[in-house]
Amino acid sequence: MIALDTNILVYAFREDSPWHAEAHRRIQDLGEGTGPWAIPWPCIHEFLSIVTHPRIYRPPAELEIALAAVAAWMTSPTLRLLSENASYWGELEGLTRLAKTRGPRIHDARIAALCLSHGVKELWTADRDFGSFPRLRARNPLIEAG
Repeated sequence: MIALDTNILVYAFREDSPWHAEAHRRIQDLGEGTGPWAIPWPCIHEFLSIVTHPRIYRPPAELEIALAAVAAWMTSPTLRLLSENASYWGELEGLTRLAKTRGPRIHDARIAALCLSHGVKELWTADRDFGSFPRLRARNPLIEAG
């Protein structure tokens, strides 16, 4: 199963992103495909925070439009939304100790732990920091495409 990090969601949503077309196509392919794909809940929260933030985007997205984008992704019958489960804490504890994760990088460890605890094989992200968690394959499908 493939999971999507926040930055891929943002690029797919923001038409002013140079990666918009490819990110949008990738999400559309996953959403219309037959295989399961996933979005961790923290990535949805972060997506809403980023695209509606007036210091990040001018103009920021209207909340209703951002919420509609999330709702559209959720219509895919093959989408899995990842939240904490029984094996999550063990994954988070192990990842943070192994990578000596501190401070804001705990958020990345949280995403990695959610993915691993749900059997995700690959995280699509533009964030190179996920290389600290070698049990989770992280790759940028936008670079490989373009």
